[in-house]
Amino acid sequence: MQVPEYSMGLRKRIYDALHLDQGPLGDVTSLALIEKERLATAEFVVKADGGIVSGIEVVKVVFELVDPKIEFSPLLKDGDSVKKDDVFATVTGPARSVLAGERIALEFLRRMSGIATKTQQFVTAVEGTGATILDTRKVLPGYGELDKQAVRNGGGSNHRTNLSEMGLIKNNHIDVLEGDIAKAIQLFRAAYPNVPLEVEVRNEAELITALVNTPDRILLDNMDNEYTGMAVGIRDEFTNIHGTKIPLEASGNMTLDRVRSVAETGVEYISVGSLTHSVEAFDISLHISFNK
Repeated sequence: MQVPEYSMGLRKRIYDALHLDQGPLGDVTSLALIEKERLATAEFVVKADGGIVSGIEVVKVVFELVDPKIEFSPLLKDGDSVKKDDVFATVTGPARSVLAGERIALEFLRRMSGIATKTQQFVTAVEGTGATILDTRKVLPGYGELDKQAVRNGGGSNHRTNLSEMGLIKNNHIDVLEGDIAKAIQLFRAAYPNVPLEVEVRNEAELITALVNTPDRILLDNMDNEYTGMAVGIRDEFTNIHGTKIPLEASGNMTLDRVRSVAETGVEYISVGSLTHSVEAFDISLHISFNK
């Protein structure tokens, strides 16, 4: 798996998180009780029953920013499966510095591994159907880059990462144009001919209009399985006649219990907001030992 190249903006936000955690005086407890020369060795240990680890490369950046004297040694890579009691990375360096980075490192790991693990569960649930699990823009503001990396680590794929990466004509946009989907698509294509475009539809008439005007993808939001299956059938009939197959994306109220039945309707994509907006932290601890 390719190691991510984090943007300077993200590195600055990680630095700011560390700075805010330290406060104006630094870690006063460690500064008062631990001599400057004392060294420590620490192990990142999985406490959860098992899942997918994500955030290892971020933790490397965290400790680089805390103290260049710290040696961070990953034993696994982002996206690897882990089980309870697995050690996936070690840290060695000045004890004060190791403790200074502990909480920030753990919280990145816990959030990202939670996202990756949940994503992997959804990916497994639709295995063999041909459907791709997508995230949404419902990410932690300022740290969406990490949330979306975690989704990839869990085997999912990313929807648009920002508002300029792809157009998404939703109900509000269509209502502004008094329901004229064709006009909405034409206006967008005229303004941004090289930017991909997705269009949300609410009923059969809007679906047919969208198909005729050939966006890059069509979104079926909050549709039940019966309507979703009907939409796939209409799209397939359109493809047989015109030769253009426009991918369909289902979204809204996706749960592990339901997602496979949605995938079996024949949609190409299923977007799941809960991957990132309702994260269950993955239990990880840092076990620290202090050198004599």
